[in-house]
Amino acid sequence: MKRIAILLVLALTLASCGTSKVVRTSKKVMKGNWTLSTISYSEKGTYNVSLLDDAPKACFEGSDWQFIPNNNSGIYTINDTNCSIGARNFIFTIQEVDPATDLYDFLLKPTDEKGKSPTNYGYRMQLTQLTEATMQWQQTLNVEGKPFTITMNFIKHTDENNI
Repeated sequence: MKRIAILLVLALTLASCGTSKVVRTSKKVMKGNWTLSTISYSEKGTYNVSLLDDAPKACFEGSDWQFIPNNNSGIYTINDTNCSIGARNFIFTIQEVDPATDLYDFLLKPTDEKGKSPTNYGYRMQLTQLTEATMQWQQTLNVEGKPFTITMNFIKHTDENNI
């Protein structure tokens, strides 16, 4: 009886150390190719925002994203010819915040082709929506002492039109 109790405690301990089922499911849904379709701000007005310290909003709208969850990596490609076009590498992690609301902390860190980050700097956002067809990220910043939220909406490519 004591052996069964010890094995049960050990099994529960090991299970609690792994990635949660919700996060594993989210990574499976996220896998594949997406387009960043729209970006909006919580406040009206014109803002000079450089997303991911890379490019302005107009450059990111229409960009293509590929998520490879088995190694938490990906590539996004800026397509707008008025911008510095090309592929950029990143790594990402999803950390469960509240399974009741399905909101997660999402960390994206730009890297080189080998997965190394020259600055070791990442961007924390909330993964606020994730379905088989759509995904939404929100990043809240402080602007002049007030919260300012950037919302990024993605659509997933179907198998017929995968990039």
